[in-house]
Amino acid sequence: MALRDTESMSIWEHLKELRGRLLKALVALGVTTVASFALAQRFLDLLAVPVGGLQNLQAIDITEGIGVFMRVALLSGLILAMPVIVYQLLMFVLPGLTPGEKKWIYMAVPVASLLFLSGVVFAYLVMLPTAVPFLLTFLNVPTNPRISTYINFVTNLMFWIGISFETPLLSFILAKLKIITAAALLKQWRVAIVVIAVIAAAATPTVDPVNMALLMAPLFALYLLSVLLAKIAR
Repeated sequence: MALRDTESMSIWEHLKELRGRLLKALVALGVTTVASFALAQRFLDLLAVPVGGLQNLQAIDITEGIGVFMRVALLSGLILAMPVIVYQLLMFVLPGLTPGEKKWIYMAVPVASLLFLSGVVFAYLVMLPTAVPFLLTFLNVPTNPRISTYINFVTNLMFWIGISFETPLLSFILAKLKIITAAALLKQWRVAIVVIAVIAAAATPTVDPVNMALLMAPLFALYLLSVLLAKIAR
């Protein structure tokens, strides 16, 4: 199939194609979400491990259980559909790039999925086992969290940590497109530390410096990796 001539397309044609790409991404998300219904209960059991299991959670509202089930199914569906979503968005940009740039963009699809999964796994294996016990024992007050509150907290943390792990890939693509340089990134390392500290403070579920450091360390390592990849890209 021949690639479209981007210079001859009107703004409405661009918007029409973007709508088509987004529709395909949404269809993929819907299919993977429906498929995730069969695995949602197992995912719930895994997410409840840091709190000691589902028996340590409680539901108050009558629809709370099904709401949590749907949220977990949607999150797992999003993870499964990530390659298709990234591919559709990149395909919207591809025809405007050179053949060499397209090669790197194609490679970005599996890498983006791997980085996102790495961030999710890091949040689950490193952040949650440290944060949850701290929160449950704070002030020595017995705590029985609501299942909706707990699952929202866990899934939000895992999702945003997964997104933050995409930083090296984004830097590589921007450097490949000659938008940023490794030297410019390295020159702004002090600003990067401040931004990372703000992100860690917002994303970290606790206010103690230990948990912030647990998040800041990998984020700064990702920043340095971004500099290296930007250097390789150029």
